[in-house]
Amino acid sequence: MRIDNHQVFWLALNYLVTDGCLSAGKALRFFDSEDKLLNPEPGYLSSCQLSSLARQRILSGELVSRASLEAEQLERNGYILLNFKDSRYPQLLREIVEPPVVLYAYGQIDLLNQAGVAVVGSRHPTAYGRLLADKLADELAACGLVVTSGLARGIDTLAHQGALRSGKTLAVLGSGLDRIYPKENRLLAEKIAARGLVVSEFPLGSEPLSFHFPLRNRVLSGLSLACLVVEAGLKSGALITAGLALDQGREVMAVPGPVTSDLSRGTHFLIKHGAKLVESVEDIVSELPFPWNEAALNQLTTSKPARPELNNQEKKVLQALPENEVIHIDELSDKIQIPVGELLTVLLSLEMKETVIQEPGKFFRRRC
Repeated sequence: MRIDNHQVFWLALNYLVTDGCLSAGKALRFFDSEDKLLNPEPGYLSSCQLSSLARQRILSGELVSRASLEAEQLERNGYILLNFKDSRYPQLLREIVEPPVVLYAYGQIDLLNQAGVAVVGSRHPTAYGRLLADKLADELAACGLVVTSGLARGIDTLAHQGALRSGKTLAVLGSGLDRIYPKENRLLAEKIAARGLVVSEFPLGSEPLSFHFPLRNRVLSGLSLACLVVEAGLKSGALITAGLALDQGREVMAVPGPVTSDLSRGTHFLIKHGAKLVESVEDIVSELPFPWNEAALNQLTTSKPARPELNNQEKKVLQALPENEVIHIDELSDKIQIPVGELLTVLLSLEMKETVIQEPGKFFRRRC
């Protein structure tokens, strides 16, 4: 296989950044031509104030050898590498402090330059948080917006799943593309790659190390026009993402919750300090910059589906489901006096008509 020196250069440059030898800004400034890294002069490297270890890695050819092997892996797996100077590199991300030198991508790369909203929150949401994350992500995607999140457990997972029902979603990883974390989301990652996009700034083989996630969060918010927080404690990583979004000049929004819940403290803190209070998808869309707000509002108006026809028993079951919470099938059966076996059949029909959503553990809720 013929090795692309241009790609090898960008991969090697990224190693210097992700391994902590150089900031992205310095890397792009010091190595503004490929020869300075691939065919370096020792005197020039000394002038760059690199550590002795970094200079040794460059002069020994270690970085080039590693990059050549990774270039082969990228081609074998069908991954795409976007460098900072690539015309396909997302414009919004160029504007942030210390943007990634490269992005490893798998899926529909055109989504990187489409309007999107980041949806983040607790890894252990309540039923209320699950409902709102799924619902709002679904509706945002139906508006033609890309729902961006971090593939973590909890709100991230729900946001991706909700968005996939009605549109596109983008997952930003804190690991290499070949090291999906958490492992239980591997199938979800495959679905996202097939119908959306998975990206990372970390080389293949990179494990999900703790310091990767704050770096991941700046990319997540940087790719988005706005950041929505759904349930978060005061020490939640979601608040870090919200802070990064503010620093990047993005809109920050939050869903309020019960004052008795610890997972409302983070979102209420944001709202007290100026974040937009969100009760509906219209609240989110109306705060987006022009012209994306108008385009999304127009899409929202035209995308609302016609109500499906229901028989009398389906209407009875649907009316018995609570508006904004889940209910267990046994409780629902007692409430409307329909045997569980018969009720399951009705609920399955309602699911197929997209009026009801089943949660794990035989809990059901109305699809708003």
